[in-house]
Amino acid sequence: MTSDRTLSPQDALKKAVAQAAVDYTLNKIDDKSIIGIGTGSTANFFIDLLAEHKAKIAGTVASSEASANRLKQHGIPVYDLNAVDEVTIYVDGADESNPHLELIKGGGAALTREKITAAVAKEFLCIADGSKWVDHLGTFPLPVEVIPMARSHVARELVKLGGDPVYRQGVITDNGNVIIDVHHLHPISPARELEEKINNITGVVTNGLFALRPADVLMLGTEDGVETIYATD
Repeated sequence: MTSDRTLSPQDALKKAVAQAAVDYTLNKIDDKSIIGIGTGSTANFFIDLLAEHKAKIAGTVASSEASANRLKQHGIPVYDLNAVDEVTIYVDGADESNPHLELIKGGGAALTREKITAAVAKEFLCIADGSKWVDHLGTFPLPVEVIPMARSHVARELVKLGGDPVYRQGVITDNGNVIIDVHHLHPISPARELEEKINNITGVVTNGLFALRPADVLMLGTEDGVETIYATD
């Protein structure tokens, strides 16, 4: 793992919040527990730090092939979600979070598997650096996973919702689909309503709003330390 002395300031915050998340997770699990692992740079720090405690868990499920491969490189067991009875806690990053702990995710194109794992988990712990905290979602373009043949149709429907859809060139998801990033939706409110509307467009697999199933706990890495925020809804 990269030495702390070579980390950028933002990566140092990500590593600090990942360490806090490992400490939090260890208090929630036992040697029969399955941990859900997300995707992205902050999740990668979590994986690397979790490796030191791999004997304390039964294994993991991963939201992407990239995360599964990183876990396996550390010798951490990775299971298919269909093969486990329960996910004790799911730990993942976010591209944005608001005070309701509603999120935008999918910058790494793993939003569908992330959303499935979050739906199964008993608890969803989101970890991020402080730059991801916003009053209203939508400055970060909203990713939408789409069946390839429906790309143009979905884009036209997203325009009707006030968005500016942009096809993410050269990206194919682990599920064999494409990503449309929707710009100019800020402010997204209410997020749950927009999540449902986009998911109801024929050809959409899912979108990167995590509002119907928000995080239960958010840990933010800031220059003043790690701030822990609990859902109040």
